Amino acid sequence: MKTVYDFKVKDRKGKEVAIKEYANEVLLIVNTAIKCQYTPQYEDLEKLYERFHSRGFEILDFPCNQFGQQAPGTDESIHTFCKTTYNTEFPRFKKVKVNGEDAEPLFKFLQEQKGEITWNFTKYLTNKRGQVVARFEPADSIESIAGQIETLLEQ
Repeated sequence: MKTVYDFKVKDRKGKEVAIKEYANEVLLIVNTAIKCQYTPQYEDLEKLYERFHSRGFEILDFPCNQFGQQAPGTDESIHTFCKTTYNTEFPRFKKVKVNGEDAEPLFKFLQEQKGEITWNFTKYLTNKRGQVVARFEPADSIESIAGQIETLLEQ
């Protein structure tokens, strides 16, 4: 059975990263933007990261400029914005496309598993085996996600 561990992506500097490097961790994979009504979620995502990271939780941040051109700039300028504005510590990857023929294969897989991405800050949660177990809308509360992360970390 295929899992997120079967994919490779590029970090913000262009270096290939195998998702299997995060094996045995609970992952929250998010397509983000820095000029979106949901951009302040970076603050809540960072709190989630700080709360669970030491227990085997990782957030994988993929900027995406496909929805309203709300992730303008370079990968480095997006990273700088997130670090200076929201003090984010979780990994940020190269800007991707999540929809269409040239969508990042990881995101094609995520959508096949749990439904499509219609806007920035759609989130996919995986268990420690790399299986996609849930999808969250941009407006879903971060606290509702926290309960499911807690459960997966205990498994």
